[in-house]
Amino acid sequence: MIQQAVGALQSGNSFQARGLFEKIIHFPEADPSAWLGLAFACAQQGDNEAALAAVDRLLELEPENIRGNIFKGDHLERTGDPRGALEYYQLALRLAARTTDHPNDVLEGLQRAQKACAQLDGEYRDFMLKRLKDEGVDLTWSSLRFRQSLDILFGDADIYYQQPRRFYFPALPQIQFYEREDFDWVESIETSTDTIRAELQAVLEDSSRFSPYLKSGGSQLSLSGTGLVDDDDWGAFYLWNHGDKNTEAEVLCPTAFKALEAAPQPDIPGHSPIAMYSKLGPQTHIPPHNGMVNTRLMCHLPLIVPENSGAIRVGNEERPWVEGELLIFDDSILHLSWNNGDSDCVVLWFDIWRPELTEQERALVSTVLTAARHYHDD
Repeated sequence: MIQQAVGALQSGNSFQARGLFEKIIHFPEADPSAWLGLAFACAQQGDNEAALAAVDRLLELEPENIRGNIFKGDHLERTGDPRGALEYYQLALRLAARTTDHPNDVLEGLQRAQKACAQLDGEYRDFMLKRLKDEGVDLTWSSLRFRQSLDILFGDADIYYQQPRRFYFPALPQIQFYEREDFDWVESIETSTDTIRAELQAVLEDSSRFSPYLKSGGSQLSLSGTGLVDDDDWGAFYLWNHGDKNTEAEVLCPTAFKALEAAPQPDIPGHSPIAMYSKLGPQTHIPPHNGMVNTRLMCHLPLIVPENSGAIRVGNEERPWVEGELLIFDDSILHLSWNNGDSDCVVLWFDIWRPELTEQERALVSTVLTAARHYHDD
């Protein structure tokens, strides 16, 4: 009977199709899709109320039915409720994104959904921006995080959270970039930039001092297959290598070592401090990744940057590397960086404690991370 009902619907005989589907839905073993067939048949007859009741019953039984959500969106759009349609169109698009193989009728419905969503999103954006302007809101004077909230509201930016790969400390603020002005030790490091850069130039004279940051069998990042493993395009010269001081670097870079004393670096044997010159070759991109823990922040002091070429993106925010200006960010949030220039880009890279942790919490975290290292080393 289901094939007969579908055939009647496809041939345009909505009266026969409706009668058959109304019989089918009363069978105990009836497939929920029969309710969608009934909805289509009722819609063809212009019985919008019955069509809506039928598709609502389908979505009660199968909330993630793509065709059902498209139908409900189409129905609300057609009956003068485009804003109500948005919820169902958006859900259909999210469901469809899970797979790529869809029948033609579903693809056509998804195209309608995308078009309707784009139009409604544009109308909503225009309305909101006009209302804000009418209320005297000047976005150029608003805070960065307020502007980011609008980007998320309008669908221009995604929401990113801390997702460290080894250790997660709860209830810490989700901040992508911290502002340098909020740390009283930043100025003392930035004022040493020229001398630190001069020391770096001496290090660069012997390229063998740098080794690939990603090495075969290493655990720093899960970036296998990117072409950066054992590759000098991403090189490192360590001052502090997970708590171990590089005595050669201490001789070559005394100013850098002295400057870093001002930073609240963790002291966790086998784990921290970390400080190194990170060298990114021309046209080199580091793919998105998450750091190991969220109890630290990472700092970049750009020393050599080809003009308008180096930058880092953390979550939904991108900031350029500017020589002599520290960038402080949460590397447990998905981040990536790049050098689009024609020459090397080098930053001094080091870690610091998150400012929100108390001294007691820092001691406890140190104990946990030290114990974890001993476990993995044994």
